[in-house]
Amino acid sequence: MRRTVSLVAVATLAAAIIALPAAASAATGATIYPPTNSCTTTPSAFVAGGTVEFACAEGTFGPEEAVTITVRGENGAGVTFARVAFAVSTGSTVRESSTEGALAPVALTFPSDAVGVYNIEAISASSAGGTASASVVDAAGLPATGGDARTSLGLWAGGGALVAAGATIALASAVRRARDAR
Repeated sequence: MRRTVSLVAVATLAAAIIALPAAASAATGATIYPPTNSCTTTPSAFVAGGTVEFACAEGTFGPEEAVTITVRGENGAGVTFARVAFAVSTGSTVRESSTEGALAPVALTFPSDAVGVYNIEAISASSAGGTASASVVDAAGLPATGGDARTSLGLWAGGGALVAAGATIALASAVRRARDAR
């Protein structure tokens, strides 16, 4: 009898522990974890100074809630949202999701000195949101990484110094071996 009471008590405690997270989640409202690729940029590659549209699919956010869009990248604060420039350095804006939880396309105009890859994310109070990226390309369609002859001069000078130091050590070793061999 005593053993049965103990087993019932342990089973009840285990059930309460297992049910506690579900009850807490129901009380506070569930967080939406949208699928990968729920947000997109169109086009995904653009010329510096160009515009892309960022949008998220239905169910990405809760209905009619504030969604913060943030752009990160080289001079990300220079991005304008739907042709409205912001003086703040965060590179973000707040929009509202639709009744279906989608984010309508937002036009992002990048600065004329844009280079590299820009990561764009959208989050809200109830959703982990979604991300997308856009890459800068030059007129020929090649990635614009920001590297040019001026920025690589230091690499060439440093590499040359390393080669010269290696040659000096090799020459000194050869001279030393020649003296030791006499």
